[in-house]
Amino acid sequence: MITYNDILKLNLDGVNLVAGKGGLCNVVSWTYLCQTRPYADHMSRGNFALIVVDYVRFDMKEVFTTAHELYDLGISGLGISVMEDKEELPVELLDWADEVKLPLFYIRWNGASFVDIDQSIGKLLVADEAKIKKTGDYLYNLLFGYDINQRYVEKISAQFNLDFSKPYRVGIIVVDRTYGVNLETDEHNYEYYANCLNSDVENMECHPLFMKFLNKFVLLFEEKNDKTAEKEIENVLQKLDNLPRFKDQIRSTCILGPVCSNPADLSKSYQQAKNLIPKKDYLPHSRNKKVISASVLGLYKFMFNSGNQKEILDYCTEKLHPLEAYDHANGTDLIETCWAYYLNGFSVSATADDLFIHRNSMQYRLNKIEELLGFPLDDYTEFLDILNCIYVKKMMFV
Repeated sequence: MITYNDILKLNLDGVNLVAGKGGLCNVVSWTYLCQTRPYADHMSRGNFALIVVDYVRFDMKEVFTTAHELYDLGISGLGISVMEDKEELPVELLDWADEVKLPLFYIRWNGASFVDIDQSIGKLLVADEAKIKKTGDYLYNLLFGYDINQRYVEKISAQFNLDFSKPYRVGIIVVDRTYGVNLETDEHNYEYYANCLNSDVENMECHPLFMKFLNKFVLLFEEKNDKTAEKEIENVLQKLDNLPRFKDQIRSTCILGPVCSNPADLSKSYQQAKNLIPKKDYLPHSRNKKVISASVLGLYKFMFNSGNQKEILDYCTEKLHPLEAYDHANGTDLIETCWAYYLNGFSVSATADDLFIHRNSMQYRLNKIEELLGFPLDDYTEFLDILNCIYVKKMMFV
């Protein structure tokens, strides 16, 4: 993806970075010339915003106000040109740009025009999109092509420095989004998230192939015994999801398929990871993990793939009948309470907080569960059997 480091390399005439060096890795989505409010109606997240101080529409005081407003809307950089270079940018503006790590450029009046800047950055973005499409096409064919022969594998290896004599793995990044009142803004935010994710993936040491596929993102990377790639993915997603512009709005999880030694089996790795997507939120402790492997199913995967599913399901239904019947008759959630109790480490207070109920209400539910089941919940052998039944039914019915 294109960043402000790439813009600096263009050496555009009279375009000088004056502050915000800490944000040079910010991703650029396009350029945006500030003219009239409301800016939110026209600007996209990640834009390189351009302002002319003409002392009619904009003076320095107005520029400072506008810069803050644009930053809140999600610009990734700012360029300012002053008519006839009448004055320098105020120190307060430079200090603010350094503080928030927003690349700030001074554009000399007789230097590059905004048209030059827009065209130069546009060419970079178009070329980058072509590269991304090429990578995506190769990865798509590798995962979903009907005939993955040796010649095609060799071609892939030569194009992207892949060594298929080593094991590889497929990962699917699933994005959960919280929607606001403006769908268009939400979509711009999501697209910018995708661009930032692509940029971070490109800079990973394991150099995975990356493609956007439908509403998901797909990775292909070499699997090493030290799990360095998995750790890298975890760190990238944690960092990205915690950025102020995405926090509490977008949350991502990477689901990994099995390791493959044969490129022809990569489609199976993808499919197994895909099958886990609807189950990911039911996996123990998945809420706090950014990378989940298909192997976390453990012995359960044999249950789901074997021919005795009805027998297993009948057993689970019988064990859970007292709780399910009570929930159905009274509109309660004792089954979910049991599961939440497990996910929160059998802590009454933590579970109550998770379920948004009072601690006394939580304790009442636990007492009712013990009454219906006929054994205390500290009988771990019996309670483990109940939890296993809940887990198996969740996996079967998702």
